[in-house]
Amino acid sequence: VQLQASGGGLVQAGGSLRLSCAASGRTFSNNAMGWFRQAPGQEREFVAAISWSGGNTHYADSVKGRFTISRAYASVTMYLQMNSLKPEDTAAYYCGASRYSLPTTRGADYGSWGQGTQVTVSS
Repeated sequence: VQLQASGGGLVQAGGSLRLSCAASGRTFSNNAMGWFRQAPGQEREFVAAISWSGGNTHYADSVKGRFTISRAYASVTMYLQMNSLKPEDTAAYYCGASRYSLPTTRGADYGSWGQGTQVTVSS
């Protein structure tokens, strides 16, 4: 079972994008879910995560106040609203399902990675 991220694209600095993450084959209603990103030549880094219920969220300092993660209660679909985008946000964005019910920041806690979606922010 893999998750599929979508909604990426090319946007100017200061613009917005909304990413979606959907699962097929099973639900992740008891699992936290998260967004990670990877720029060329860099390691995958944590962006944001949300608990199974949607009631707890956690953000990387670099996106706090600009990005919002959400999901409906125990929903398999997750979103990342990205506002005030900066060129340094340019990366491939991936969504994953955690082995835990509460959000964590470690990539090793997540699985079911699918193909990412490319976000490119021009200056």
